[in-house]
Amino acid sequence: MSVDDSVKPTRSDADLHDGQSTLFGHPTGLYTLFFAEMWERFSYYGMRALLVLYMIKGFLKYGDEQAYTVYGAYTALVYMTPFFGGLLADRVLGQRRAVILGGVLMAAGHLLMTYEAQWPFFIALSLLIVGNGFFKPNISTIVGSLYPKGSGKRDGGFTIFYMGINLGAAMSPLLCGYVGETYGWHYGFGLATIGMLIGLAVFVMPTVVTQSLIGLGAAVSAIGMLVFHPDNPWTTAVNIFVAVALVAAGAIACVALSRGGLSADKGQRPEGMDGRHDWMVYLGTLVAIPVLTLLVSGFSPLTDDGKSLQLIPNETINSFTGDVQEDASATSKAVRSIAVVFLKEVSKPAGLVLTVIGIIAFGYLIIQTFKLDQIPRQRMIVALVLIFFQMLFFAFFEQAGSSVNLFTDRNVDRVVEASVVTESMVGETIQIEPTQEQIGYEWKDGEVFSISDLDQLRADHEAKGFEIDWTIRESNVGMGIASRDAELPASLFQSVNPIFILLLGLVFSALWTQLRMRDADPSSPVKFAFGLALLGLGFGAFWYGAVNANGRGMVSISWLLLGYLLQTMGELCLSPVGLSTMTKLSPRHLVSTVMGGWFLATAFSQYLAAIISQLTGVSEGGDTGSVIPLPTETVDVYGGVFGTIAVTAMLSGLACLLLSPWLSRWMHEQDER
Repeated sequence: MSVDDSVKPTRSDADLHDGQSTLFGHPTGLYTLFFAEMWERFSYYGMRALLVLYMIKGFLKYGDEQAYTVYGAYTALVYMTPFFGGLLADRVLGQRRAVILGGVLMAAGHLLMTYEAQWPFFIALSLLIVGNGFFKPNISTIVGSLYPKGSGKRDGGFTIFYMGINLGAAMSPLLCGYVGETYGWHYGFGLATIGMLIGLAVFVMPTVVTQSLIGLGAAVSAIGMLVFHPDNPWTTAVNIFVAVALVAAGAIACVALSRGGLSADKGQRPEGMDGRHDWMVYLGTLVAIPVLTLLVSGFSPLTDDGKSLQLIPNETINSFTGDVQEDASATSKAVRSIAVVFLKEVSKPAGLVLTVIGIIAFGYLIIQTFKLDQIPRQRMIVALVLIFFQMLFFAFFEQAGSSVNLFTDRNVDRVVEASVVTESMVGETIQIEPTQEQIGYEWKDGEVFSISDLDQLRADHEAKGFEIDWTIRESNVGMGIASRDAELPASLFQSVNPIFILLLGLVFSALWTQLRMRDADPSSPVKFAFGLALLGLGFGAFWYGAVNANGRGMVSISWLLLGYLLQTMGELCLSPVGLSTMTKLSPRHLVSTVMGGWFLATAFSQYLAAIISQLTGVSEGGDTGSVIPLPTETVDVYGGVFGTIAVTAMLSGLACLLLSPWLSRWMHEQDER
């Protein structure tokens, strides 16, 4: 293609998209992939919103550290396998078959999560890990294949696709999270199973059936969001917004399908391949499942104390990091703490496997890079540098499912109170439904009501609206009183980031388009730098909120929302642009492998995120559940870690900005045009 479409806007959509049918200037196949990915992400984020809370509050009764370890191993491995899924699709299966295989495995994993037993739990995680490996990189690759080289609409297409991801991510906490926390964990996981099955059906079924599934799924989910929600105006407004967005997206997808949907030639097997080698892929998948089960569990049944196996003893780790004197600087202590946690995690089986595979995979990509001619080689070098910066970004950003999730649960004021205890009520005994508002106040025999007390009361009472006797003391003056319906579940806030993406995604897409028409569109490296800087500002909002917590150690919800808003703006500068850039910079024969490398780097970032989150660990697990300190004792722990992340992210953004002129030259975008 000789020129960019922004230079010759008179070219027809059919010409821009190789004769494919279009809707709103994009191939109709984009909207099929939008809905398939939306339901897959609904299932994934529905499970993720519950996972840490489930391990701590559910039947496993893990403490923070153990829950973070399993969560980190799972999220790291779930982003490691796409490298192999992309490789197998490029070499054997083709993208279509890989997506179908991945969808089946993930549906089985979500279904198994509904069964409460330790080993089925770990097997379910391994099925999700393997399934995501086949699904995730290949559906993104098919999106890239819809656009010819040099199409200026590719970034916009990936932004629309990214909005599909986030529509699913917005729905899942509102449905899976709320239902799981309120009515039972297995019900939440069951909804995730249904979502995955719908996503798979959208991808494989004939057009008429797919249109019916999209319409029915959108309608039922919209109704569900209006029925299953806490009884307060804030969540009602959020649910209505997401329900309307879902119905609108469903209508657009049905129109796109009526115009042809995804063409049959996209995502087929590589040339010269037939189905003779498929059995090897299936056999390898069967072998991988038990191996990954052991890795994500940390081999816990094989150790004497039942804890995760660690291949390097603590004494050896301590000798590597050295002793830090009591009067050492806070920076020295922080660096040593991070080093200790890092070495402990890397010495565990999942960390060791991830490290070895990462060295092999990126070694392979580097070797392939230096076999290329000059321009493709320079483009690949830029791709690898950008992959490094996105790894840093998501190592910080992915605190959302772990430390930020628990910070929201323990230190963010999530209750819309109905009334407040006054001095005239002192001495009275009243009936109240215990909520987060009682945490930090004296209740019986001089004891202070804690998060652990609240969790235990809710575990002991199956009925949602139970009440307890509370004798009002002088120290209770100012305590809020509310029903449980007025307390927003912590998992619900996992929908804040994707909702902001739905609100801002098209704004950013239009912004890049307008800037490109004025020849002022920032290069991808500059957008990456902006993304890191905005991420740092978002964590700065979390830190500032923690510093200004009230006397009970509770943080205003406004600081949480501001932090998520800034992080979302950073994500929109980096993630959809990064996916598009990988497909532009990669040679055709390596495009799925490079996409897999993108997700493999994300696996490292997930593992780094788990290591960082362990610095906020404040609870211990046991047979009776985890013991969680009062908010006044945890708020400074979270605030200190978030402040450090804020500074590090902004410095990383500055480094990327300084490198951007060199990286932009080596992208050779003018040659592609």
